Amino acid sequence: MARLRRATATSAGGVVVRIIAGVPHLVAGRRRRERDGGSWTLPKGTPNPAETLEQTALREVAEETGLEVRIVAPIDRIEYVFVTGGARIHKTVHYWLMEATGGDLAGHDHEFDEVRWVPLAEAPGLLTFETERALVERAAGMIAGSPEARA
Repeated sequence: MARLRRATATSAGGVVVRIIAGVPHLVAGRRRRERDGGSWTLPKGTPNPAETLEQTALREVAEETGLEVRIVAPIDRIEYVFVTGGARIHKTVHYWLMEATGGDLAGHDHEFDEVRWVPLAEAPGLLTFETERALVERAAGMIAGSPEARA
């Protein structure tokens, strides 16, 4: 049996939040996957050359959701390993708490089949990956502690 080569990858994304009728919501997108029909995830993507992680997060979130966003604060990073093309990839994804400042979900790109606002309390039941559910829990704590969330 051949050994898998090892590689690393880095991405950046955001937990985009807005308050609707006093209830915090976040943006999630569904990607079609052959093995299980689809996964609900947070927007993220790979840096372009000479792009900072913050610039990547802003660009990728805008492309994948159709929204204009701004960074509020860093949240955390998640790490996971997956296998593709004969390689075992160790991936690190850096996330920021973001707020929508404009745009429209109808403008999302082809990477998501569907994009929607989800009440923050419902996100754990929708998001596919435990690492992202834990990240959203951390973001919820940040939002609960912010003066804007209490207004």
